[in-house]
Amino acid sequence: MDSSFVMPALFVGHGSPMNAIENNDFTRALTAQTALLPVKPTAILCISAHWETAGTRVTTSPAPRTIHDFRGFLPELFAVEYPAPGSPELAARVQLMFEDGEVQGDERWGLDHGSWSLLRHMYPAADVPVVQLSLDRGLSLEGHFELARKLMPLRAEGVLILGSGNIVHSLPRIRWEQDAEPYEWAVEFDQAIGAFLRGGNDAGLIDYRRLLGRNAELSVPTEEHYLPLLYAAAQRRDGERLSFFFEGIQNTSISMRSFQIG
Repeated sequence: MDSSFVMPALFVGHGSPMNAIENNDFTRALTAQTALLPVKPTAILCISAHWETAGTRVTTSPAPRTIHDFRGFLPELFAVEYPAPGSPELAARVQLMFEDGEVQGDERWGLDHGSWSLLRHMYPAADVPVVQLSLDRGLSLEGHFELARKLMPLRAEGVLILGSGNIVHSLPRIRWEQDAEPYEWAVEFDQAIGAFLRGGNDAGLIDYRRLLGRNAELSVPTEEHYLPLLYAAAQRRDGERLSFFFEGIQNTSISMRSFQIG
């Protein structure tokens, strides 16, 4: 690979697990955006909202299992398998980027729906190795951002860094009616974070609770779906372009805003 090449980084609002088996505006946009990537990645490092741990962990299995980490959905969704290979080599490379013991290997975890529900639209042949990096429950937002910055060299090695979560993720306030309008606070928070991203305001992304007040409290009742955004945003180099390839609020209180860096 050309030593001057830098792989783009992505953040994708994954929304409902049903997006894994649906053909809708969001899934079509994700497929189209993947097709625009300049090359096929050598591997994917996914940071999913659905893997939280004590300390940071990275999957080391050469054949990660497909995890159906949800309930109450159609049998067709539970039947989905995504048999992408893992990459023990990438996992070892990630561990070497940090001090001894800062990132631990994990052979038991596989690919949760935060990764495979997207990847089966991005790379349906499941022919790109995938490794997941967990979210350390003990880290501050600043800590997550600084950890993510250390991953940046991987982009020059052809690795696609993929954050999978949702900017607004308020499950208790979801409404399922087809014609239900998004909550005003959800729209305002989503747009405010979008403006921080557009302007390269990393401090705003980290200090969003103080800056955005009640809208933040309603939109991010727990932070696991917000944190993957920081891992993607941290990959932005000076002067690098950030573009939104999908926007919208699903089920009144789930932001599907997705972006590419590079």
